[in-house]
Amino acid sequence: MPSVPVTISRARGVLRAAACAALLSVLAGAGAATTASAHSAAGLPLKTVARVPLSGPANRFDYTSLDPTTNLLWISHMNASELLALDITTRKIVMTIPAPGVHGVIAVPSLHRVFASATDAHSVLTIDSRTGKVLATAAAGDYPDGLAYDPVERRVFVSDEHGGVETVIDARSGKRITAIGLGGGAGNVQYDAGTGLILAAVQTRDDIAVIDPRKNRIIRRIALAHCRSDHGLLVDSPRRLAFVACSGNAVLLTLDLRTSKVTGRASIGSSPDVLALDTSLHRLYVSAESGDAPSSPKAPTACASSGWRSSRPTRTPSPLTRAATSSTFRSRMPAATAPGC
Repeated sequence: MPSVPVTISRARGVLRAAACAALLSVLAGAGAATTASAHSAAGLPLKTVARVPLSGPANRFDYTSLDPTTNLLWISHMNASELLALDITTRKIVMTIPAPGVHGVIAVPSLHRVFASATDAHSVLTIDSRTGKVLATAAAGDYPDGLAYDPVERRVFVSDEHGGVETVIDARSGKRITAIGLGGGAGNVQYDAGTGLILAAVQTRDDIAVIDPRKNRIIRRIALAHCRSDHGLLVDSPRRLAFVACSGNAVLLTLDLRTSKVTGRASIGSSPDVLALDTSLHRLYVSAESGDAPSSPKAPTACASSGWRSSRPTRTPSPLTRAATSSTFRSRMPAATAPGC
């Protein structure tokens, strides 16, 4: 791809395109959380630190996952069918791995492994995080998407969005163990460290399936009132909360995991997808596939994980995901520039 200069911008809350190329926006938190009124007035408390050129065409990205032990940010460049490894210290791409239609990616530092759903190949890849070598390929259903890792059982759970199952992979061998029927289309999947259970959004049932990873079966379901098509899911285990992004009606729900009750509800951008949590500043980021901001100026794209202290949303020109780094107060967002830039 043509060389794209790294640009530094201090503009708050706005990502400005430097060139027609796929870029990575590295954002810095402006400090401790402020009040909702201050956020709404000033926008997100973020400043652009750098824009880093990425390889490949300027089209859609999907999930990201950060390995803090290697400082590598793994980026799914979905429409380029490439998995990228970006060194966040040097801000350079150090590995590019072919992965047809790659959607989900999750780094597991303890095993020196990265797992990626190669959706167009209907499989999940097990990758050596040090060399980039693909160690194993396992069948993962019709449309493998998001992934979660259980560090106790050492298993990877892969959501098959169209097939309506969670495919279970042995993280050490990369081999398929079984598939768990969800009874509907699968959304995102998360591991809850507080209970050792797996939570899977079932978007055509508007509920969450709670899975026992030892027995590989659903043990109960959590109904989600006021939610249409729960796709995005993030678990904040220490606070016993889950956040659910409902793509059908652009709503973000807060779920109390102790009571299985919905305790918060807010409007967000249309077609919300994946979420990321900055645990140090207690900020939740919600990415929307549409790139649209919510119609209400008080609706959060970033909010406090303990309640609805809202921030003004940031509009981006294309689908994106975020990777938050608590220790450095950075969030990283791959984005393709708008047509005609």
